[in-house]
Amino acid sequence: MSSLAFSAFSLIGVDAEKFLQGQVTLNVAKLAEHSTRYSAICNLKGRIQLGLWIKKIADQHFELVCTQDQAETLSAHLKKYGAFSKMRLEALGTRYPVCQGIQTEFQEQATDITAWQLQAIDSGQAWINQINSELFQPQELRLHQRDGVHFDKGCYLGQEIIARLWFKAKPKQWLHLIEGQGAAPQFGEQLLKTVQVVNSIAIGDGYRALVVAKPESLRELNVTVIDLPEALNGDVARPQH
Repeated sequence: MSSLAFSAFSLIGVDAEKFLQGQVTLNVAKLAEHSTRYSAICNLKGRIQLGLWIKKIADQHFELVCTQDQAETLSAHLKKYGAFSKMRLEALGTRYPVCQGIQTEFQEQATDITAWQLQAIDSGQAWINQINSELFQPQELRLHQRDGVHFDKGCYLGQEIIARLWFKAKPKQWLHLIEGQGAAPQFGEQLLKTVQVVNSIAIGDGYRALVVAKPESLRELNVTVIDLPEALNGDVARPQH
């Protein structure tokens, strides 16, 4: 049985959208009602501190979901930075994930978390928990290819570094899906200096994992590289016109 669990919050108030817009990588103002997107709250170095799924319920009403081990940290962060905003944060309890392509939706009815983990990994849906917090930049996780980062939305935490990487450079390593033999590596574990595990799951006598790596480094490992879904299989750099 998986130990992974998810906690949900509601954020309601006239300042809810404006507040989230200044915190997360996603352009909250363009989020369609009843659609869920994975986004991030980054530290000042542009690395993902908190991963969260954001669903717009209605104007100024959002549902936020994070891994249960980050729930307390997320709640404290939102209350600290939103202390003077006209909104309220309320815990909603446990939610359960369902994969929909390269996105995930949540529901109150229980689902098979282990099955979700494998589906999420296979579909390139890297997620952040307490173990792999502050290790990866959004672009390295292909979050922009999942509609979770917008580079022209204005200021948010870590925005300067994230935008500079997008407009003036390119990540040196990025997300890949691999399959290997033996025990599944731990979240955040470095298999090589330029290969770091984001998420992993045991399957049969081996494992599947999402790793951030230089492509050439994967050739040094005894693993099989598997294509990600088409939307996540391209170059992570900004298209040059």
